[in-house]
Amino acid sequence: MAATTYERLKLHITPEKFYVEACDDGADDVLIIDRVSTEVTLAVKKDIPPSAVTRPIFGILGTIHLVAGNYLIVITKKTKIGEFFNHVIWKATDFDVLSYKKTMLHLTDIQLQDNKTFLGMINHVLSVDGFYFSTTYDLTHTLQRLSNTSPEFQEMSLLERADQRFVWNCHLLRELSAQPEVHRFALPVLHGFITMHSCSINGKYFDWILISRRSCFRAGVRYYVRGIDSEGHAANFVETEQIVHYNGSQASFVQTRGSIPVFWSQRPNLKYKPRPQINKVANHMDGFQRHFDSQVIIYGKQVIINLVNQKGSEKPLEQAFATMVSSLASGMIRYVAFDFHKECKNMRWDRLGILLDQVAEMQDELSYFLVDASGNVLTNQEGVFRSNCMDCLDRTNVIQSLLARRSLQAQLQRLGVLHVGQKIEEQDEFEKIYKNAWADNANACAKQYAGTGALKTDFTRTGKRTQLGLIKDGWNSLIRYYKNNFSDGFRQDSIDLFLGNYSVDELESHSPLSVPRDLKFLALPIIMVVAFSMCIICLLMAGDTWTETLAYVLFWGVASVGTFLIILYNGKDFVDAPRLVQKEKID
Repeated sequence: MAATTYERLKLHITPEKFYVEACDDGADDVLIIDRVSTEVTLAVKKDIPPSAVTRPIFGILGTIHLVAGNYLIVITKKTKIGEFFNHVIWKATDFDVLSYKKTMLHLTDIQLQDNKTFLGMINHVLSVDGFYFSTTYDLTHTLQRLSNTSPEFQEMSLLERADQRFVWNCHLLRELSAQPEVHRFALPVLHGFITMHSCSINGKYFDWILISRRSCFRAGVRYYVRGIDSEGHAANFVETEQIVHYNGSQASFVQTRGSIPVFWSQRPNLKYKPRPQINKVANHMDGFQRHFDSQVIIYGKQVIINLVNQKGSEKPLEQAFATMVSSLASGMIRYVAFDFHKECKNMRWDRLGILLDQVAEMQDELSYFLVDASGNVLTNQEGVFRSNCMDCLDRTNVIQSLLARRSLQAQLQRLGVLHVGQKIEEQDEFEKIYKNAWADNANACAKQYAGTGALKTDFTRTGKRTQLGLIKDGWNSLIRYYKNNFSDGFRQDSIDLFLGNYSVDELESHSPLSVPRDLKFLALPIIMVVAFSMCIICLLMAGDTWTETLAYVLFWGVASVGTFLIILYNGKDFVDAPRLVQKEKID
């Protein structure tokens, strides 16, 4: 079976069945989904009834079971990102969620409300930008992994050969994956970021590509998913690959990021920066070793760059990480601690050069992947930089962009694009493309994990830290604070439902969504906002006397501060916490 899926599809709908017709040249296959029995079969075009309602679609994301029954999720709009070695890469930009059931009359009012909420969760995940696919290319693997495969691997379907860490619709495709004969309808979808640019330096044209693959293992939102799980999967794990294609030669440099791999948490409690809590009873070494055993198998040597603060609330995590590396005593793992905020305070971002100089020899040792136009592998990447800060977003992205630039400098010189002595930083047109792409990558990863764009992107885009950038960071931090405290419970539930970490059971006697919110969850925050607003209004609209104005201000000021203190003291009672209890996936 060729490693492709059907590119052109039509969906035909009747009251009894969904018919997905393959419209590629020479194709006669039709996937039939029975809306009553949920059975999936393969047929031919003559089996499509003429009475069916027809619409074009661009892929099947999969199926999911909710309270009302099964739903079919299809891609209805796509945008071309570019071409990758003659393979077209697409971004899915719109979806449709279609019910198998023709009516909802069999549901109670509570079930109807629960089903509506679950549908909202699925649509929320689908609304988060960053779903990518190709019908002819395996986006889940790096160039180096794809270069070292067997003939049997090459014959596998895209779904069979995909790296399961990065197939975000793996759970949704479980019914199709069980039937190899329908795999050409099963489209693996990546979540993360992809950008492609045709560039020119010294009159020499090359393609420059940046891919970030977000892991679906231990996936979630900022404060509800930290550290590792018992299998060693790290929160917010992202594999980022930078690729150059010039005159048939291909070069690649891979980096990873992921949460500090011990058992720790940082649950929101209305404080701007909740204190991290390290689990005191967990077997940290077991999870830590599982994590790095898998990383070494996949990537080789590990150079850890830990960017967290080495004082204050982040210090215990830095110490725990350093201790675990020392205790593991593996020659494959090296540890570099760099207090980003301390070293770069007062906007001294030039001091990042200290870190780059410190790891330069290690980077040369890790090297990069390079294959010539004849398919001969000239160099292999022997390991990766594994960078992290607290969120593995802002500080991490800055460092990754600098390490990637240094690797790209070496690659372009070896390929003959850059002359001896030339620097990438001197190539104004390409430098602008490079910086903006890495800033866009930062924003995409941040929105998917923290709910807002990244911080510090002014440095990534311009190479300088600016006052305007600081103001923008302040605004994004404010939005993050609101989302992390008042909407991330819903976001976490949505991801768990989408990935199959929670499975809906309509026979469940007690719905997890039926847990009523305490009135104070809504009442006190509203009182605080009203009181604070009235305080401002009193300042802007003075009374007849200053005494009267002062009295109003004091009254509403005390009301707002008092309410805030009540909320802060019992912060956990007011945040939007997840309500779905994770269950084992149903295969």
